[in-house]
Amino acid sequence: MSSRKLEPYLSETADIETASDDYASRFAGPVGKYFLDVQAQLTLELLQDFPHASVLDVGGGHAQLTMPLAKNGYDVTVTGSADSCRARLDKYCEKGSFTYRTCDCLNLPFEDNQFDIVMAFRLLPHAHQWQRLIKEMCRVAGKAVIFDYPDKRSANILYDLLFAVKKNMEGNTRTYTLFSRKNIIAELAANHFDTPVMKPEFFVPMVFHRKLKSPAISRSLEAVSRLTGLTSLFGSPIIIRSNMKQLP
Repeated sequence: MSSRKLEPYLSETADIETASDDYASRFAGPVGKYFLDVQAQLTLELLQDFPHASVLDVGGGHAQLTMPLAKNGYDVTVTGSADSCRARLDKYCEKGSFTYRTCDCLNLPFEDNQFDIVMAFRLLPHAHQWQRLIKEMCRVAGKAVIFDYPDKRSANILYDLLFAVKKNMEGNTRTYTLFSRKNIIAELAANHFDTPVMKPEFFVPMVFHRKLKSPAISRSLEAVSRLTGLTSLFGSPIIIRSNMKQLP
């Protein structure tokens, strides 16, 4: 992709909340650790053919993937929409294991194709200009992009009916955008990236896992769901990896 002056857009700042301690409380305790372990495992699987790659984690102040990436030999740079977004990184990640940059995620201060991998977690469904976010991630990626999103083809189909119930159960739930696989594939194709590999995380909605309060039961439920193909068909959120298309 050629370098060009970016048009002015309003900033997306959803990652400020995602980088907060309040948001981190959603992943506290044994069940929260189970969620993060699954996320890290699937992400590292998607990266296994890119050892020691440079990785840009857009809006990654939640610090959920910084240490797993760094411990596996990746050169990690994290961006945030405010200086406060690095607080959890400084608190929980080893000094020197990452580089941090405060910037606008829609106007990343990096060259075209500067990083091997560009990723974003907990960000796309809260971005009003999600197409622009994907476009900017694709611009600075040299090999692939990786991100997660909530899929319509899952229990999320009941989003409108159950959001109030979910918020009552979880307390700090935010509204978010649901996507179809067709939407995501089309947007990646528009930015010259291939049809993605998709790794759904859970078949059972995460809110129910939280209420079960038993990682052992959750692992058993999800193991059965994976073996029967339910997770592949109806799992969410989905972590995807899309490679840059090779020029002929």
